[in-house]
Amino acid sequence: MYWDKPGKQNTEKTLEVVKKAVKERGIKHVVVASSEGYTARLFKDAVLDANLVVVTHACGFEAPGKMQFPEELRRELVSSGIKVLTATHVLSGVERGISRKFGGAYPAEIMANTLRMFGQGTKVCVEIAIMALDAGLIPYGEDVIAVGGSGEGADTAVIIRPSHAASAFDTWISEILCKPA
Repeated sequence: MYWDKPGKQNTEKTLEVVKKAVKERGIKHVVVASSEGYTARLFKDAVLDANLVVVTHACGFEAPGKMQFPEELRRELVSSGIKVLTATHVLSGVERGISRKFGGAYPAEIMANTLRMFGQGTKVCVEIAIMALDAGLIPYGEDVIAVGGSGEGADTAVIIRPSHAASAFDTWISEILCKPA
């Protein structure tokens, strides 16, 4: 499924694609990126019949010391059985700090920019799936659905079998369910 353009307006359609894939393919885990809570709320209210993991921006992503994801929503999600992960982004992290300070490009940034050739959401999907696996929130060796976006909302969903950050090139994208054209 291809959307005409990237963005938040695709979130509900992306959710429907994900719900259908969970049901038809028996996927047991869905990992969703959410920076301010819009996507997390939609997926929380959907009946996915799967383990839902919400991955937020790291603290300081928007401004030093600032947490973008609302704490009240985090508590609401956790109390309803949804796992919420806030951690350093695996495809930027300390390398972004080094490149900002000293210039140049570093391996994780090159990986991120290569994945962006398929769209920002595809890069996000790979990143959050690896992060969720490294945090022990999804099982190793299983296909999961990862959902990402291009700024706000969700416009990309993939079926992916992530590997740990230490073996990131063993990650396998089985299928792109939807993305911007």
